[in-house]
Amino acid sequence: MQKRNKVAIVGATGLVGRTVLKVIEERDLFPVEYVLFSSKKSAGIKIEFGGINYKVQELTESSFNIGFDYAIFCAGSDVSKKYIPIAVSKGCIAIDNSSVYRMDKDVPLVVPEVNPEKIYKNNGIIANPNCSTIQAVVPLKPIDDKYTIKRIVYSTYQAVSGAGRAGIEDLENGWSGFENKKFPHPIFNNCIPHIDVFLDDGYTKEEHKMINETRKILDKPNLPITATTVRVPIFNCHSESINLELKNEFDIYDIKILLQNSPGIIVVDDIEKNYYPLASKADGHDEVFVGRIRRDFSVKNGINLWVVADNLRKGAATNAVQILQELL
Repeated sequence: MQKRNKVAIVGATGLVGRTVLKVIEERDLFPVEYVLFSSKKSAGIKIEFGGINYKVQELTESSFNIGFDYAIFCAGSDVSKKYIPIAVSKGCIAIDNSSVYRMDKDVPLVVPEVNPEKIYKNNGIIANPNCSTIQAVVPLKPIDDKYTIKRIVYSTYQAVSGAGRAGIEDLENGWSGFENKKFPHPIFNNCIPHIDVFLDDGYTKEEHKMINETRKILDKPNLPITATTVRVPIFNCHSESINLELKNEFDIYDIKILLQNSPGIIVVDDIEKNYYPLASKADGHDEVFVGRIRRDFSVKNGINLWVVADNLRKGAATNAVQILQELL
């Protein structure tokens, strides 16, 4: 009888962790033996998953002694930094949602629609990219393959769920007139051009993540990219305006057909009917929605895209589960 795979879900009680469980159920990734882990604070919570009531266990340094084949980590950088080396030392392959290993040259940074071949080129760790990067590179990859991207300008409009429960609470509390706790300014009725910490060059860490991760995923270490990332008063789903300069000439109709035929993309682009991607319509979906596809006449071979995706699903949980699904 074939041995069942054993999979650990670390951070199972958080926003991303619970979404991971939901996506696993939807994709019917059974029979697999799952063990759910959390911090001491949340340990003991019971979660119904796959028709079974699981008791969430406290993550400790001995948790991986029982032998896991795979683990999805969605509990933050500190947890990943401490526990992933332990898991890998016990023969487990870790899929990490944090930023700890993304730019490590020995760790593949994977979006399955873009570079699935990298999944098996791992030394025990596979990194999940940043949520805003994931949804961007899904449409950029086919365009780059056919027309070659020369430059990228990112402008993002990111939902509060990207900052976890505390971000959601700030928006809810702001609606009721209470003070903000997570963000540096009230997010209700506001847009904050500040995600993560500011660095010495005036860019935020989030902006650097998008720049550096895109270069790594597309395997273009010197590609000119700039980014401005903005937090907006939306509960879920990130939106992005992406401006591209291409090396080769293109027909705008061909770009639309190319994207329609590329994996993981739904083109929503009929301006006569006011059809374009909306955060409210992307919520709960795994696909990346692309629209407002139009030529940028200010440069040679320029193009604009409007890209929307569910940041908790495709931007985090679903991408990790897709990697697990391939490994299983």
